[in-house]
Amino acid sequence: MRRPRTNRTLLREEISQLLKKMAFSQTAVQLCEEEGTAPMEQFLLNVLQSEMASREQARRARFLREAAFPVYKTLEGFDFTSVSLPPALSRDELLSMQFVAEKKNLVMYGPVGTGKTHLATALGVEACNRSMRTKFFTAAELVVRLSEAHKEGMLDKLLKAVLRADLLIIDEWGYVPVDHQGAQLLFRVIADSYEQRSLILTTNLEFSKWGSIFTDDQMAAAMIDRLAHHGHILLFEGESYRMKHALMRQKDQIKLPMA
Repeated sequence: MRRPRTNRTLLREEISQLLKKMAFSQTAVQLCEEEGTAPMEQFLLNVLQSEMASREQARRARFLREAAFPVYKTLEGFDFTSVSLPPALSRDELLSMQFVAEKKNLVMYGPVGTGKTHLATALGVEACNRSMRTKFFTAAELVVRLSEAHKEGMLDKLLKAVLRADLLIIDEWGYVPVDHQGAQLLFRVIADSYEQRSLILTTNLEFSKWGSIFTDDQMAAAMIDRLAHHGHILLFEGESYRMKHALMRQKDQIKLPMA
């Protein structure tokens, strides 16, 4: 006959799960069953929970460092009034980071200064806080690093490090033209990420012009195909935030004539 669950049974089950998460043996559970008292088991559970919380905090801090964000941004207070989400992606779904778990891509398209980099960075920070490996690059920076690694025979090593990420953010996509080799290297990142991880691209360049930036219409079409197959396009509109606030500062500095 199956024995009823008791509080101590639940305690031992929690202890067992934490031991597994921390890659420890189940010896402590056996000792609890043989020699432990309820207060001892509760104390052990408290210790393991504290250790797990400490490890999670350290992991999040490490992921934030490794992501290499140029600035720290969060989702708190972000103004979505200038962002149009596609019907298949609600704001709650976006902020839940479910798209990363589903290995879907986001292409953030719109004029300079409308919040694309802010939102991409904030989502990246949220991913790190949820223990998801994240990497942030500008497109120009990524091309330079890939090209240098290619010259030094270290391309595969760099790609392996970059593609460990659950979420890869490439900012300012298409802002600067790249040569044919640079386009091929970017294409390899896109191709190797297809259905393996989530990408976020920020760009002010419409799809029809990608061929002129990446030197090859067929390669650009192949990039777009892979990004769009499992992805969403977020449209950003409105006045540049930086320009608007720069003009506000200028107005504040104007001295009114004395009456």
